[in-house]
Amino acid sequence: MKLDLPQWLIVQAQEEGSNIPILEFTSETSINNVVQDPQTGRIYLGAVNTIFQLGPSLRLEARAETGPKEDARTCTPPPAACQDTKLMPNLNKLLLVHPSNGSLVVCGSRYRGICSLLNLTNIEQQLYYSDSKGERTYVASIEDNVNVVGVMSTYKKDGQAFNVFLVGKGYGSLDSTKLISTRILQDYREWVVFESIIEASTVQTTPFVPKYLHDFRHAFKDNGFVYFLFSRTLDGTDNKNFTFISRLCEDDHHYYSHTELQLNCGPNNRYNKAQAAFVASPGKELARVMHESGMYGEAYSNKVLFMVASPDDDDSESALCMYPLNSINERLVDIISACYSDSGKISGFPAVDIPYSSKTEEFCTSKIAVSASFCGADFLPSPLASKPKYALKESALLTKSGHLTAVAVVVENEHTIAFLGNNQGEVFKVELSSDLLLCFTLIFYLKRWRVNKNIFFDLSNSHLYITTEKKVPVQTCLQKKDCQSCVELRDPYCGWCVLEGRCTRRSDCRRAEEKNGWLWSPRQQCVKIVSFSPPNLSCKKTQKVQPCFSSHSLLFTLSLCSLHLFPSLQCSATLTCTPHKHALPDCMSCVASQWGCQWNMNDHTCSDMDQNVGRPNIIKHRQCPQFENPDPVLIPVGYKTRISFEGINLDRYQVRIRVFTIGTELMKNVEEEVNFEDGPKWGKYVKCLWLVPPTPPPPPFILVTLYNCSVGREDCSLCKNADPKYSCVWCAKQKACVYEKLCNTQHGSEHPDNIECPDPQITDIIPLYGPLRGGISITIRGSNLGIHKEDIKNITVVGEPCIHQPEKYSDPIPETVTPAKGPKAGGTLITISGRFLDTGRFPPSIIVTHTRDFFFCVQSISGGRNIVVTGSGFNLIQTAVMKVQGDNFTAIEVSGRGFSKAMTAKEAQAFVGDVSCVVNTLQDDKLFLDPPPIPPRARSRRHRRDTRPEMLDLMIKFGKGEWVVGSVQYENKNDSSLYIIIPAVIVPMLLIIAISVYCYRRKSQQAEREYEKVKHQLENLEESVRDRCKKEFTDLMIEMEDHTNDLSEGRIPFLDYKTYTDRVFFLPSKDGANDVMITGKLDIPEARRATVTQALNQFSNLLNSKTFLINFIRTLERSHDFNARAKVYFASLLTVALHGKLEYYTDIMRTLLLELMEEYVHSKNPKLMLRRSETVVERMLCNWMSICLYQFLKDSAGEPLYKLFRAIKHQIEKGPVDARVKKAKYTLNDTGLLGDDVEYSVLTLQVLVHGEGPDVTPVKVLNCDTISQVKEKIIEQVYRNLPYSLRPKVDSVTLEWRPGSTGQILSDLDLTSQKEGRWRRINTLAHYNVRDNATLVLSRVLHTHQNYDQNQENHEERNALLEDDKVFHLVRPADELDEIKSKRGSIKDKSMTKAITEIYLTRLLSVKGTLQQFVDDFFRSVLCSGAVVPPAVKYFFDFLDEQALKHNNVDEETIHIWKTNSLPLRFWVNILKNPHFIFDVHVSEVVDASLSVIAQTFMDACTKSEHKLSRDSPSNKLLYAKEISTYKKMVDDYYKGIRQMVPVSDQDMNTHLAEVSRSHTDKLNTQVALHQLYQYASKYYDGIIASLDEDPAAQSKQLTLRLQQIAAALENKVTDL
Repeated sequence: MKLDLPQWLIVQAQEEGSNIPILEFTSETSINNVVQDPQTGRIYLGAVNTIFQLGPSLRLEARAETGPKEDARTCTPPPAACQDTKLMPNLNKLLLVHPSNGSLVVCGSRYRGICSLLNLTNIEQQLYYSDSKGERTYVASIEDNVNVVGVMSTYKKDGQAFNVFLVGKGYGSLDSTKLISTRILQDYREWVVFESIIEASTVQTTPFVPKYLHDFRHAFKDNGFVYFLFSRTLDGTDNKNFTFISRLCEDDHHYYSHTELQLNCGPNNRYNKAQAAFVASPGKELARVMHESGMYGEAYSNKVLFMVASPDDDDSESALCMYPLNSINERLVDIISACYSDSGKISGFPAVDIPYSSKTEEFCTSKIAVSASFCGADFLPSPLASKPKYALKESALLTKSGHLTAVAVVVENEHTIAFLGNNQGEVFKVELSSDLLLCFTLIFYLKRWRVNKNIFFDLSNSHLYITTEKKVPVQTCLQKKDCQSCVELRDPYCGWCVLEGRCTRRSDCRRAEEKNGWLWSPRQQCVKIVSFSPPNLSCKKTQKVQPCFSSHSLLFTLSLCSLHLFPSLQCSATLTCTPHKHALPDCMSCVASQWGCQWNMNDHTCSDMDQNVGRPNIIKHRQCPQFENPDPVLIPVGYKTRISFEGINLDRYQVRIRVFTIGTELMKNVEEEVNFEDGPKWGKYVKCLWLVPPTPPPPPFILVTLYNCSVGREDCSLCKNADPKYSCVWCAKQKACVYEKLCNTQHGSEHPDNIECPDPQITDIIPLYGPLRGGISITIRGSNLGIHKEDIKNITVVGEPCIHQPEKYSDPIPETVTPAKGPKAGGTLITISGRFLDTGRFPPSIIVTHTRDFFFCVQSISGGRNIVVTGSGFNLIQTAVMKVQGDNFTAIEVSGRGFSKAMTAKEAQAFVGDVSCVVNTLQDDKLFLDPPPIPPRARSRRHRRDTRPEMLDLMIKFGKGEWVVGSVQYENKNDSSLYIIIPAVIVPMLLIIAISVYCYRRKSQQAEREYEKVKHQLENLEESVRDRCKKEFTDLMIEMEDHTNDLSEGRIPFLDYKTYTDRVFFLPSKDGANDVMITGKLDIPEARRATVTQALNQFSNLLNSKTFLINFIRTLERSHDFNARAKVYFASLLTVALHGKLEYYTDIMRTLLLELMEEYVHSKNPKLMLRRSETVVERMLCNWMSICLYQFLKDSAGEPLYKLFRAIKHQIEKGPVDARVKKAKYTLNDTGLLGDDVEYSVLTLQVLVHGEGPDVTPVKVLNCDTISQVKEKIIEQVYRNLPYSLRPKVDSVTLEWRPGSTGQILSDLDLTSQKEGRWRRINTLAHYNVRDNATLVLSRVLHTHQNYDQNQENHEERNALLEDDKVFHLVRPADELDEIKSKRGSIKDKSMTKAITEIYLTRLLSVKGTLQQFVDDFFRSVLCSGAVVPPAVKYFFDFLDEQALKHNNVDEETIHIWKTNSLPLRFWVNILKNPHFIFDVHVSEVVDASLSVIAQTFMDACTKSEHKLSRDSPSNKLLYAKEISTYKKMVDDYYKGIRQMVPVSDQDMNTHLAEVSRSHTDKLNTQVALHQLYQYASKYYDGIIASLDEDPAAQSKQLTLRLQQIAAALENKVTDL
């Protein structure tokens, strides 16, 4: 019986004694990864074939099926194109939460490790998935045992920040070759989602060999760095693993900073293979211990890497080690500094290694300063790694038998707690403290269910999530959670494990052998605890506790740690240990607590009850001193009052303390002695509130109330109205309301209670101004105006009586104030609710209502548009004001005087007609009114009957007065004159237009039909071009896929260094491939070879004299017959001759360049320097660039260039190519465009190669191809794995077609060739009527001969064929066609021919669109400073910048031109136009024509001048006009990026050049170059001798004599020496 292996995700509470049950979720398949959303707390499980979305309590919310999928190990997606597929499980390899856009990154093992994006809220919704983007989007591994880790990050480019994730992945035989990669999460320009956007050879090529056995375990980022934890072998010589942590800068776009540090765990690195890790900050206690130990550096409070590891050859033991990140970073900086500053040594010993490399020579040769944040550079060696001697070594914090597989760390109450899981299903809790291991506790136990590395905490750090493997058991014991349900099973497998509180098998209960330790289920017995003795116990004590059981007697000892071992004892009495979180504050609460505590009177603290202590300062039970019943409870401020109170249990204080004082918190410095009287009462005249003995004070309070009579009683009437219990009186002498005993009355004067209050006093009248007619309310302010309304008898104002409003004469009684809070800025309108709040002149405020989260406003000016303002905190605002700008709005202005004295804006009223208008502003002399938006009706009937525009009265009303101040007239918008003008003008115009349209349409119907016809033709043409471009691009990409696969297998036919230099230096010479430098053959007699060789070596030494060489070159350049071709050839010879000492060659070039620069800057136009090879040094510079960029071509730029060449060649050969006029249907060059629409069809030939077996190769050709073109395509396909130079040539093979029993030799010309007048057409497949799928035999011939010489029967026919030399292929020469047409006299045919030819220019756009991606890829590879820039380019560009600063007339444009002339135009254009210089390929004329267009575009992009195009501009210029601006920016950015790079020193450059010399010099024809150079010395011998004689330095070195000796030896003649 085969059982599935589901897995569990379990959440375990951390609190001790928690009653929260263990929650769990079961997956039907293995769980590979688990992550948590840090914002919502959701859990996402990556299992085999399924992704689960769970709530924090492990409730299933959604699931997404990811498998099984139809796939094959060798399948390249999309899977529809794969063969031999089968259903295969999809393991989850990577799971990352991307919270910024709410997505989940999911990567599986199917389809080469492609990833997808799921919605975080509902993972059933897939946000992105594509399996058609190619190898660049393959992220994970298809191998089950290869681990993948990742971490979210950001990537900055072009001023934008992109979300990316970094991936660390081990080796898989069919995986993408990337150890570490950066993957983007959005489309951007040429990047697509999940593309690896960093192409760095540092960690993406050579490490991918199985011998290093990378096993990634963890990835994280901190403080600008990204870290990867993994194990690998040291050098592949054995399989022993070592743990490493690698670090790279988060902003390092090239991985230059990638550095690996070995981590040793335990003695002699016993625990050498990392299993899991967790990064956390230590608690204060652990941080203190780390600091005091001195083993962890100074910055001990930073984050720490906790790692569990085990021996890679022994799973029976594991350890926990910790590494502070500060220690890791410091050691990494030491390693980096050692390599870049100290020759790779620390304290004189080698400390730095270059991993994944077989180089044995010295690599740490730089001398630069390195800071802690240094992120490497392209010219520095990388990656770096520490040697084993300088590994970071740490002791094991703990060791544990078994195999630890997981770790998680949390800080609780400043203590650091680690949770460790193992392969036996156990999770332990380890508290790390001053003793490092205070307690080791088992908190979770699932027998033999491996705990996976994914354990982590919930957002509150109160629960732990655990993932385990679960095997389906043969019993279900563990499903029962209590003893009763366990024994009810009656399962012979099961029993109740008493001391573990679990239902288990006997073998799973660790103390089952003890008496009653395991109760067998069929016996139906359970243990029940009914009581404990003692019932509670201090947490600080350890003593025996005697439980009382219902059926058994069992005695055991409980301690703080051991409590956790028995979480499920079934008790009717509770066994608890609850430490107090807050100290008991006073004596009574201490001794009355349920825990049996005692109070210490000396230090006023509460502690555990100690029966052995009986000191008098210890208070037990309820014997605390207390104070109560103060008398009086009301105490006036400022008057000493006797307070009496009762004291209980004060005798304890009387023994030690005889003096007490009373004081308040505010009066600590004012102390009054307390008198002790007989009986239980003490008393004294004091001004204070509580009893204060000598410090520290006990907290018993006596509560009394202080009051002040003057507060709220400012005048006599208010004072007399006070409550009698306060004894407040009006003191005339003090003119204040005081306590009666504080009023100092003279002897015999009247008692204050009998004194009458002073007369009423008026202090203010509001308002002071008003209308003469009255009718307004006034407010009178003052003192002693009475208490009750009946106290007011009469009020007059200037003799006129006023109506008393008694309801407004009262004291307001506020009851509530809302809101209770508001914004700090103030301005909140407060609403006071209560009684009598309408006292006074103004009515109560009206509160504006609102909702909590938005205001809803309606415009009041122009049309009722709803405006919603959203935000937060609006509940603190009562009144919202929004100003709306209105148009065409007029305010009414009323002028006058005295307005502000008579009324306020709120009291004034205004009317226009019968509608009121708002009084906006009231000034003393002006009144501004807002009129009604709609014209109102007149107030009088007369106005209403009048048909003229209404004049409306404007009336102002205040109090009882009304004033009509003028009239208002609304503008009448409906002007009747328009009703007359519009018809008079519009009707005749419509009439004229209708007649004109009728006539026009009648006459133009024919033209419109013609227009529609032409328009339809143009639309068809446009659609045809679009479809053709799209179809051909698709076809090209499909075809290029095979070439891309070839490239990935290293099949780019790069030329070796010698052939490359021969072609670049000498192929353009007059002899071409037959040049002596290429053939290497010198015609020297055998007898003289030894002499010549010796003389040439002496000449080489002479050339190494800078004085001689400079004079040599100057003499040649002064000679008139030393032309440009000779200068180029001489410079190339010199480059080969001095290749062994390229540092010296570079020095000569710099010297000559400085002279050339001085000449151009001071006497010529500086912009013209380096434009053409007019001097030897200009060609030397070109050769120097070619030498230094060879490796860059092979590593970086060569691949996109080869792809571009192949794409052009493939696209051209898809259509007809005229073999005679060298024109093609598909090309980028308008002069090479085939001007006729040739009919053709695609044939697939089955080609059998004679003598090479029965295998047939399918080859696609065109039926219009000549036989030679067919041969070329067959050779291209059959021998595609061979470089061009090793393939058979067209003339060396014959092609035979066997349609039946006999074969027919196919040739370009034979007697069957068609004749058209004097012209003979070259034979094609269509001529021979070769059909699709025809079988042809390719054979090699021993002797090359003309194809049309074969199968001829007589000599006369052969001579007749040879005499006819006028042949054509597809199109006859234009002059012949014109001659024929002129005879016919058809001028229309000539014009039509021209028109059709220009229509064919659209093919240029089609080809351009098809090739655009390949062109862009090549430009980016060359013009991307973000990628690897050759050190020679940086070195030379810095040289130009340095020299430009020394000359005032050299501006930025000139520097740009110099750089362009020295690199892009001098090197890249040459390589682009001549791919055969770097590749072993054949470049045909039609391919060369298209390459020339791209090369011209590259040249235009590098120039600073603007290209103004017009309709008369060449088609080749117009073709890429749109892209030129983009390419120009690429060039500018490239130059700027290089300028910002770290400089390349002379020492580093010389080191690089010396390496090139050492690697390649012995392969070059150095002796031949020296021999050819001497020919120039011989030709200009006299001039050289004269120049040397005039140079004192040459005379001192006897250079003339040395040259004469060499001449004598080489020319075999006697000289006058």
